[in-house]
Amino acid sequence: MRRRVVVAAAAMVLLAGCATPPEPQRAPVGESPFVYVKNTDIVTEWDPSRSYSNEIIAFQNVYETLTYWNPITKKSAPRLATSWRSSADGRTWTFSLRSGVTFHTGRPLDGEAVKASIERTMKAKTGASYIWDAVASIRVEGPLTVTFSLKYPVPLDLVASAGYAAYIYDTKAAPDLNAWFRQGKDAGSGPYTVARWNKGKEDELQLKAYDGYWGGWRRPHYNTIDYKAVPSAERAYRMLQNGEASFVDRLDPRLYAQASAAPGLRTSDRPSFTTAMMLFNTAEGPMKDIRVRKAVQKALDYRGLVRALKGSVMPASGVIPEGLLGHVPDRVPKQDLATATRLLQQAGYGPGGRPLRLRLTYGAGEADEQVLVKRLRATLRQLNITLEAEGMHWNAQWEQGKKRGQDIYVMYWWPDYADGYSWFGRVFHSATPPVMNLSYLNDQTLDALIGTIPELTVTDKPSAQRAYEQATTRVLDQRAAAALPWTVRSRRAFVGGIQGYVDNPAYPDVVFVYDLRPSG
Repeated sequence: MRRRVVVAAAAMVLLAGCATPPEPQRAPVGESPFVYVKNTDIVTEWDPSRSYSNEIIAFQNVYETLTYWNPITKKSAPRLATSWRSSADGRTWTFSLRSGVTFHTGRPLDGEAVKASIERTMKAKTGASYIWDAVASIRVEGPLTVTFSLKYPVPLDLVASAGYAAYIYDTKAAPDLNAWFRQGKDAGSGPYTVARWNKGKEDELQLKAYDGYWGGWRRPHYNTIDYKAVPSAERAYRMLQNGEASFVDRLDPRLYAQASAAPGLRTSDRPSFTTAMMLFNTAEGPMKDIRVRKAVQKALDYRGLVRALKGSVMPASGVIPEGLLGHVPDRVPKQDLATATRLLQQAGYGPGGRPLRLRLTYGAGEADEQVLVKRLRATLRQLNITLEAEGMHWNAQWEQGKKRGQDIYVMYWWPDYADGYSWFGRVFHSATPPVMNLSYLNDQTLDALIGTIPELTVTDKPSAQRAYEQATTRVLDQRAAAALPWTVRSRRAFVGGIQGYVDNPAYPDVVFVYDLRPSG
């Protein structure tokens, strides 16, 4: 989205964007849909207040947020809000809303609707609703003006751009809104609305253009989006070659090389904000022993994995990836089998000790994670450890993880908004019952440290960075709650005639289809 952000110096810091005049509203036309092929289920949760998983790729085309993180300027840009201002102490934020916006239900999007949707999300207390924790109250100043009063300073313009829990939606879409969402219906304001949902099917979801979209449909656009769940990377690539797919979000190194050389296809390769995480069960089972956790950390062949994945990943340094506040350089881990052996023997396992059996779960269809499992299993076998690994669809893996049903939980993680806080605030902060804290870490010292970061991010960035570094040391060294094998490079393949695709690391795997120009 090419929208500018203007900064004006005054007693209040004013950030403003120039909105383009609304185009005539008319239905888009197009002979073929945009077909997005993903290797996992598309929809985990239909309620935009609770959504916290793969459905981001569809929801960012159905719902909109007050602001949007621009990957070029690396700042917040206008979306439903055309401008905003912050008080000097960062505790009061006022947003001016775009006029002429309607929800897919036909109701107007105004200040009351913004207040109602965010308050409902805050009340849900699940998913990423924590992003609004600093909000003390929301005040409607006029039909198109909303003011937030905060308990402590946070970068609310950045929070309002989050990929989860920042959606503005029509809370009056139905008398029973929970039932409305469970049926696969939406209440968004975005360019597309839900046409059909086939839960558990390959042809899982279709969106259709919303005729009344505020951005208009004057230029060529796709009129439908089809989302297909295809676990096989080979088949996904064949679909792309055969014209059955428009876009594939991830390919293994071999298929990506083929796509890069294939006539009629284009590829995109850039660093992401997505990290692979091995979360260790710190609460029960053999990995409750920190010596076993540290041994598995040391056993992992980090460099070998990066080489084996041939450019599709990069070494991870610390917890937070490069490009975000909280990244810790020069912390790339190394394999150390001698130390791993010594730690296991101290715990009574390892060569010459008791045999150890560990259960690992990972994402079905994730080719990179399959390589991780294969290489880790071979290494652990040398240490008298049997690794039982099961590839699972995300929904099933997540439900099992909430019940502490594994020793090692492998997953990908990306930020809720373009900031490092969500790694610590969601993955490593104590949580009962666990939601995303799938290492089950319960560390009050760490929690207190994490709690200082949001305000420091606004008031004292150097101190925020130091807090992140301390939190990184506590998670990886002092508690050994996880290992981070790599950071993903976003490698996409799509039909060559498509124009306008921009990879945005703040919204992982999302294609903003409205911004595309269809292939001829």
